[in-house]
Amino acid sequence: MLKGFKDFLLKGNVVDLAVAVVMGTAFTAIVTAFTKSIIQPLIAAAGGAQNVGLGVQLLDKQPNDPTYATTFIDLGAVITAAINFVMVAFVLYFILVLPITKLKERKKVEGDEAAALTEADLLVEIRDLLAAKSS
Repeated sequence: MLKGFKDFLLKGNVVDLAVAVVMGTAFTAIVTAFTKSIIQPLIAAAGGAQNVGLGVQLLDKQPNDPTYATTFIDLGAVITAAINFVMVAFVLYFILVLPITKLKERKKVEGDEAAALTEADLLVEIRDLLAAKSS
């Protein structure tokens, strides 16, 4: 029972998934900092000088009112989160998914070539190697 669990944990897919989760989490922190520090202020600036950001205030309150944030629909934060998601997905696809897919395809082609050799082909190769070795 433990051997089966060990085999499952050591499969390439589980290890790849663990690496992807760790790298994705680390990269998400970088992208989140970028979008909150650079992208979100740019989006908020599009809302105009009299507004706090790109959004809609549901109730007529001043920005220094403690309940101001609870009645403000912040569209800029939603756009920032969408940009954040797209950036993380883009980088993870081109850094992890695409190279791993190419490697798996390459291994599959190499495996197909090895499987394509028939028994007669292998015997001919062995004969040729033995002949070359004996001369």
